[in-house]
Amino acid sequence: MSSEFGKNLRVSVFGESHGTGIGVVVNGFPAGEAVDPEQLQRFLARRAPGQSRLTTARKEADIPEFLSGIRDNVLTGSPFAAVIRNTNQRSGDYKGFEDTPRPSHADYTAAVKWQGAADMRGGGHFSGRLTAPLCVAGGIALQILARKGVYVGAHLSNVGGIRDDKFPLYPTSELFNKLTSSNFPVLNAQAGAAMQTAIQNAASEGDSVGAAIECAVIGLPAGLGDPMFDGVESLLASALFGIPGVKGVSFGSGFDCVSMRGSAHNDPFMIKDGRVRTETNNSGGIQGGITNGMPLILQVGMKPTASIASMQKTVSLSRMEETEIEIHGRHDPCIAIRAVPVVEAVTALVLLDLLIGG
Repeated sequence: MSSEFGKNLRVSVFGESHGTGIGVVVNGFPAGEAVDPEQLQRFLARRAPGQSRLTTARKEADIPEFLSGIRDNVLTGSPFAAVIRNTNQRSGDYKGFEDTPRPSHADYTAAVKWQGAADMRGGGHFSGRLTAPLCVAGGIALQILARKGVYVGAHLSNVGGIRDDKFPLYPTSELFNKLTSSNFPVLNAQAGAAMQTAIQNAASEGDSVGAAIECAVIGLPAGLGDPMFDGVESLLASALFGIPGVKGVSFGSGFDCVSMRGSAHNDPFMIKDGRVRTETNNSGGIQGGITNGMPLILQVGMKPTASIASMQKTVSLSRMEETEIEIHGRHDPCIAIRAVPVVEAVTALVLLDLLIGG
């Protein structure tokens, strides 16, 4: 089972949702880089469960225990390892799913692949709980990038069909900070209020909603990446698809490009402040797999939470007959809310990997 990514910065995630703990190992963090633990904990709090009535009621402190690779809040250059202890599991809520798999979960495919050996309590290694250690590594990467003048920010761009404003052509770190300090990260407060109502309505009906996240990166130099399979889009998409619930990744204009003509989609070059820039950014800051110096813009589409309270059709694997299940437990009616910092974290790790490799 491979749960790692990166080349110069190698990131590996371990653990299960209801196991003793979850964690991350990172090979390649540059030695001598300082880590602000309070800033890191604020970042982790954005992803942590139980932060609002719009998220799961599961309570976890999500305080990482550093095992190696850091001393006196400075990275040592040796393999970095951190663990987060699980403290609020309710495994009884998941009893029986090894025989009656939950629709659109990994219960069935894991049973086929590992013949019942996998620990699937709470979703096991497939759970969104595993994004917590990703945010430990990504939160550190964000601090390192900021010292290099590279900043990453994201917001909810679409919830249940309700759209937020898009990032401006040139986002700023101040705008990112404003989003970071918000309990519901959107650019348009009116759209955000409508999104929250849609989430609450779905939850009250025992259902869930899907959403999209727009992420921007500023300060990247031109020339990062390579053509084709080592392109910036390829590397980012591969890592972002590792976030549970992600169903689509696009860049720049994304799928809107299919309804555009080349004359409208092309980004005309210009000189701005002595540098080559483009008048528009339909390319999302990447051309031919290589950064062009414009802000990097990507979108991540996330499915509606698969664990819903409504009765659903499934099968009994032992009896090989159709049946129904009702899922109990504590689940997010919209998983994208807590996924915003996760997208930032994974994006930061991929880009730091590229910058380390030159």
